[in-house]
Amino acid sequence: MFATPAYAQAAGGAGGAFASFIPLILIFAIMYFLLIRPQQKKAKQHQKMIEALRRGDQVVTAGGLIGKVSKVKEDGEVEVELAEGVKVRVLRGTIAQVLNKTEPTAAG
Repeated sequence: MFATPAYAQAAGGAGGAFASFIPLILIFAIMYFLLIRPQQKKAKQHQKMIEALRRGDQVVTAGGLIGKVSKVKEDGEVEVELAEGVKVRVLRGTIAQVLNKTEPTAAG
């Protein structure tokens, strides 16, 4: 005798269900291209910069210390000379920027 609103709305069919997901798909695509993808590119560039560290490079750490790389170790550490005779061990991941890059010497 009484028709409930739930039965009346169920007549939309499968096409209506897909149409309701289109805005969600578009939001995810926009989020990917505006947030996720640039962040991944920046992380790859940072990884390349860290792998290319060599002795003599002037670097800035994440803590804001500026120094010159005096030794590159294999266990993920770098020895940075902050001042004459003042050397600290720094994790490679905390190197934020390379200010002056030294050129590799030509083996002749």
